[in-house]
Amino acid sequence: MASAQDHPNILLVMADDMGFSDLGTYGGEIETPNLDTLAASGMQFLDFHVSVACSPTRAMLMSGNDNHIAGLGAMGELLAPNQKGQPGYEGYLNDRVASMAEVFKGSGYHTYMTGKWHLGHSEGWYPYDRGFDQTFTMLVGAASHWDDMLGVYPDDDPAKYAQNGVPISALPADFYSSRSYADMLMDMIRSNRGDGKPFLGYLAFTAGHDPLHVPEPWLSKYAGAYDQGYETLRRTRWVKAKSLGIVPATAKLAPLPSFVLPWDTLSDKERAYEARSMETYAGMIEATDYHYGRVVDFLDDIDELDNTIIIFLSDNGSNPWYSENYPGAEDPEFARQFDNSYENIGHPLSNIAYGPGWAVTSASPLDRFKNTVSEGGIRVPFMMAGPGIVQGGKSDAFAYVWDVLPTLLDITGSDYPADKEQPRGRSMLPVLSGQAKAVYAEDDLVGGEVGGGKWMRQGSFKAVMIPAPYGDGVWRLFNTDIDPGEVNDLSGDMPQLLTSLMAAWEDYAEDVGVVPAE
Repeated sequence: MASAQDHPNILLVMADDMGFSDLGTYGGEIETPNLDTLAASGMQFLDFHVSVACSPTRAMLMSGNDNHIAGLGAMGELLAPNQKGQPGYEGYLNDRVASMAEVFKGSGYHTYMTGKWHLGHSEGWYPYDRGFDQTFTMLVGAASHWDDMLGVYPDDDPAKYAQNGVPISALPADFYSSRSYADMLMDMIRSNRGDGKPFLGYLAFTAGHDPLHVPEPWLSKYAGAYDQGYETLRRTRWVKAKSLGIVPATAKLAPLPSFVLPWDTLSDKERAYEARSMETYAGMIEATDYHYGRVVDFLDDIDELDNTIIIFLSDNGSNPWYSENYPGAEDPEFARQFDNSYENIGHPLSNIAYGPGWAVTSASPLDRFKNTVSEGGIRVPFMMAGPGIVQGGKSDAFAYVWDVLPTLLDITGSDYPADKEQPRGRSMLPVLSGQAKAVYAEDDLVGGEVGGGKWMRQGSFKAVMIPAPYGDGVWRLFNTDIDPGEVNDLSGDMPQLLTSLMAAWEDYAEDVGVVPAE
């Protein structure tokens, strides 16, 4: 069994709906010193991919497998009638796979989780049922960051929480998500200090998912910072990302999508409201960085930091929805709970999301955002640091969220249960240790699907089909190494490659059991 002396601890930190360039180390203006330090102390990935939405990504993270194998072929809330009951569309992390917690618990680790689960809302499928020793978790996709437990739409209102497998009917009166989840995880780690066993700690922040909530001093920190509008800022981030080497110096900026209203067409009142929403979002991201930093300081104080692998990522790209876009959110009985006035943005009882203009900005210099298989939807920040990992490195190697668990198995020498569907991901350790430049060979094929969005990657090339409402359903081909903004469609120049990748996607869909919604 594992001991802390010869097995590293694991701190897995996930942000929710954070855009590719929100962090300072990826070109953003938001102050994120603790996560910037993580990037500098380990390996920063520039071409790391996830799924288009929360729960499919989390299923792959936990299992090392494709979301259709692990039970989240579609988000449980969005299952079409013909998908319900189909294998891979259970709407929860199914028992075909083992969870990361089950794997490491079996290897002698303590396993702790705080924050967002979103891989099973009913008893029997809570994180406590899937290998975590201690948990305090929000079970659903999103909710208020305060103690009121208000959901973002009627079906999840009030939001569901559980502690150690028991549903919770009330949150602590001083609850604020980022602070409270950090505090609770530190308490869990502290509870078993000195017994010689390593730990897996999964800190699944619900920030920066809407509703946009943050206390002072962060609520006022960015006052006036976004008055210039989203078009100006997305260009600023594009330039900064190029100067930092996050994207090639020749990378073009994707055009503003047609469904995003130009800033100068908005009224003064609309611009003020939009700017205030982004100010609040920026404060949430900085507050999350701060509370993550508290956990790192705690590990340092208890002399565990040097023996801890730290991973940080976002579950998908930035969210393009406004609050009223959620199913049923405009129902009068539900909506009357909230005060969405300008003065109340960021405070309790507000239910605000920042919309598509700021979403394309958070994703800049990539194209589009969450819920699409564009790079802005599935390419996210990813950093990893700890024993045996190169310090201060940047990797442009393509990697995928299902690679995280195989990497940790490789680092710790742990075994995945033989009676479960084996992980499809690859170990990133050769890249992390500086022994290799790539995780995948040039001819390897990796693809995905959620909600009808399709993509297939081979080497530098990505075939992609984005359905309505954010695309036109036409397959296109891009070299995303040199064109991460997906501006230059190569399908006319390389039709045979596009045809080959489309056929590869059909093979993938048959292999994992994709069931198109009807």
